[in-house]
Amino acid sequence: MRNHFLPFHVPTIGEEEVQEVVATLRSGWLTTGPRVKQFEQEFAHYIGCQQAVAVNSGTAALHLALEAVGIAEGDEVLLPTMTFTATAEVVTYLKARPVLLDCQPDTLNLDPEQIERALTPKTRAIIPVHMGGRPCEMDRILDIARHYRLKVIEDAAHALPARYCDRMVGTIGDITCFSFYATKTITTGEGGMATTDNPEWAERMRIMSLHGISKDAWKRYTAEGSWYYEVLFPGYKYNLTDLAAAIGIHQLRKCEHFWNVRQRYAALYHEGLQDVAELTLPPLPPAGQQHAWHLYIVQLHVEQLRITRNQFITLLKERQIGTSVHFIPLHLHPYYRDTLGYRAADFPQASAAFERIVSLPLYPQMTEADVTYVIDTVRSLVRHYRR
Repeated sequence: MRNHFLPFHVPTIGEEEVQEVVATLRSGWLTTGPRVKQFEQEFAHYIGCQQAVAVNSGTAALHLALEAVGIAEGDEVLLPTMTFTATAEVVTYLKARPVLLDCQPDTLNLDPEQIERALTPKTRAIIPVHMGGRPCEMDRILDIARHYRLKVIEDAAHALPARYCDRMVGTIGDITCFSFYATKTITTGEGGMATTDNPEWAERMRIMSLHGISKDAWKRYTAEGSWYYEVLFPGYKYNLTDLAAAIGIHQLRKCEHFWNVRQRYAALYHEGLQDVAELTLPPLPPAGQQHAWHLYIVQLHVEQLRITRNQFITLLKERQIGTSVHFIPLHLHPYYRDTLGYRAADFPQASAAFERIVSLPLYPQMTEADVTYVIDTVRSLVRHYRR
């Protein structure tokens, strides 16, 4: 038994981030300014897109993206039930209706087979969510979207750096939205980014992210700026700060290193758990795809065990291992159940998966000994409680 707790996640913050934050504090420029612009430029270069708009959360990025492509009151937006509430709640911000779709049983990603049967004359967009960092079947989704003239806004909160058909996620859909929350693959504490190759959408998102004020309003506090500004639209307060961007600049530069560590640990989990019949492991991506490995989600065959998923989580915690569940499907939450009239039976795959899924710790601050301990503990619990 370990004598100290292994958290589900710990961010990896180095001296470079600390020094950049200190330099930002000393610069006197704390809110949106030159470091945000630098972060946007370096992020766009890394992804390979034309435009990157930094904001204060992944949720803000999704909201701005939907607003930029014209989602409005009465429209319908298709999205998976197996996601965090942010994906759906932003649709309601615009007085549109989120239409939930079931997931694939193995990847937990949106099932493309569900899309066409959910279409109505009011459908305007699709939000695929790359669960755990595994890219959705974007070719099929894009084919359907183009045929029906729907916009594709990717929720890539888990998917940096992921690839699909050798293309970086962030260059595939109309707009892609990333999250830099504390638990994500890179972090700014709180933060997000929207990427696109459409300059008009990018400009709209930039303006709307800061009260709808005319372009580059932040420059009014520099020598080249002016006190004069104009409010062009009733916008939002979604701008990222230079303090947050200072962290993000160095996190981005470490993104490949972080990914290499997570990929190695995911491979260790696979090797150590693949022969456990009571578990289904996350499927490895096919050739040409890259899993970001933000999450390592296993599914317990609870019918083969004498404990439930919840008890399994408790037993792991007693053995000093932190876990999580991604996610409680939206149709099971009171708001979406009661407001939209969904039932568990409407989403058989997501409802069944929810009773089985557990996210194991996976992050660069872990050691190989930590991963081995998780593997050994999982194997021991399954062996002890199998029927």
